[in-house]
This record gives sequence, C-alpha cells and structure tokens, in this order.
Amino acid sequence: MTAEGVDAAALARLGGIAGTAPSLLVTARRASVLHLAAPGPHGVRLTLPDGLTVERLRLLADPAAGDAAPVPPGTSVEPLAADSGAGASVILAKVARLLPATLAAPCPVPALDAADWARARDLTAVAAEDVLAHHETAARALRPVGEARVPLEGAEDTRVVAFRPVDGGIEHLAIVIGRPDPAGPVLARIHSECFTGDLLGSLRCDCGEQLRGAIQAIAAEGAGVLLYLAQEGRGIGLVNKLRAYSLQDGGLDTVEANEQLGFDDDERIYSPAAEILRHLGFERVRLMTNNPRKVSALARHRLEVVERVPHTFPANAYNLGYLRAKARRSGHLF
Repeated sequence: MTAEGVDAAALARLGGIAGTAPSLLVTARRASVLHLAAPGPHGVRLTLPDGLTVERLRLLADPAAGDAAPVPPGTSVEPLAADSGAGASVILAKVARLLPATLAAPCPVPALDAADWARARDLTAVAAEDVLAHHETAARALRPVGEARVPLEGAEDTRVVAFRPVDGGIEHLAIVIGRPDPAGPVLARIHSECFTGDLLGSLRCDCGEQLRGAIQAIAAEGAGVLLYLAQEGRGIGLVNKLRAYSLQDGGLDTVEANEQLGFDDDERIYSPAAEILRHLGFERVRLMTNNPRKVSALARHRLEVVERVPHTFPANAYNLGYLRAKARRSGHLF
C-alpha cells in the first residue's frame, strides 16, 4: 500500500488483513532526511513502537506535511534487501509516479497460494522479481507502433516514430530529421519530456531551449535523431517535479528537493534510448549532452558514443541556481 493518500480506514484494513501492525518503507534518500544512520542503499523498514497513525505517517513520508518528524525512540530500523518484496513495493510506487514510500505488513502465505489468497481479499498479487525487472523488461519490449511525416519549423524533412511496449505502456518518440546514415555515427540527442519547459516555456530550466536547439542543430547538420523520452522531471513525473519546485522555493536546490521527496537526483533509465536507437539501425552516435551519465549509460548498453557534443545555452535569473546545482551536485558539464 502506498503511503501517499492513505487514510485511517486503509491503515486499519492493512493491519486487519495481515494481523500485525504495518511498517513504513522509505528510500535511502528519505531515510537520510530522517537522520537515520547507515540506512543502506535500498531503503529501510520503520516499525514504530506504538504503531503508525496517519499523521505520523505523513510527517515521516511527505515533506509537504511539514518538517520531517523525528523517528520515535524505540523504532525498529531494518535495511531492505535489494531483491525483497518490500523493496519492490517502493519501486512500484515510483513506477506509479507516487511518493516512494509504502506500507507493508508480513503475511504468512505460501508463494503457491499467493494469487488465490490475494483474490479472496480483493487484492492483486505481483511477483517481486517482475517489479524489480520492470524497467528493463519494458525497454526490451519496445516496438515501433506508429509513424508519420511531421514537418517542423526549420526542419521540414522530419518524421516521428512512436515506440511502445508490445503489451502496452509508456510511449517514447523518435524524431528523425533528414535521412541519417546508419553506417556512420549519427548526431543524436536524448531529451526527457518537460511539460513546463518544452510546452510552456518555463524559465526555471533550460529544457525548452535544449529541445528546440537540438532540432536546429540536427537540421543544420543535415540529418540526425532526437529521442523524446517519457521521463518527466528526471524520471519522477510531473506532479513530483512540481512538488520539488515548491521545495526549491523554500531554499533547497534541485538535488536536495528530490532527496526530501525520497528520490535520487536522477531517476531516469536509459535502456529505452538504447533499444530505440538499435531499432532505428544506429549503433554509433555523436551525443548532444552536458550529462556524462548519458554517455556512460549508452556505453553500458553497448552503444558507441564517438563524441560528446556540448549542448549549452545562456542561463537566466530563474534557472542559474538550477544549472549551477546540476554542475556542482550531478556532474553536468557547462
């Protein structure tokens, strides 16, 4: 059960089904915010001595509820294992674009009977290993599902190819400009969608300038590809990005705001980009990016980045702190 939006009735139902008081599961980032020593890389399970109330839960899990509540004395703090069902529940919350905090209570149910047991209680049984493998499974299942010619301003010879997993799910786009040659390194940009920057022209980031600048640069080159990935807010989703903006207005930088919410500074997955490039026939790229992580991520997926092409734009009064934080905290090159 996700911590976000839980009420007293849901909390009581979970305890009633399990027969034990539920624990709160949070990420390592949120655990650090709660000043827990050595929380472990995969998060922790917090079992409070007097049980959880909705108010206590929100103060522990949600920065919007107020300053992080101190963990009560006597609270059991256990690190989560990388392959545990408890850890998988936190990942599932991230997939749903909710705050990465969940409630869990052990239920002594044999694995072979889990589906029947869950069905009888109007629940859904999901294998932890399926959740843990979700991102890579979805990336490998990506297939082109639609394509059309879409003339763009300054790049009229453009087609957009939509990719989606074969069983449905999140859609990513390849914007192919001109006729790039698969034999040579293709000029490429991996761009994560940004509603506020790309569509509204937000001054808090440089995403809109990077998007339009990439299209112009590829058109000037004569051919190339821009991947438009459904990874809003560096992978945390639009709602959580707006929450992070609110925290930044209170004085935090972009990395600190993500950590308060329980996220890493960058939650993006680059396996979809690698799969799409291969589907399009490209194995070697000249990558337009200021982020060395993108270069190393493509290399891990056996794509050759023959050149990192800088992709910078002038800062403004609203995004200067954001850009400085990305350089100082996340290693971006400007």
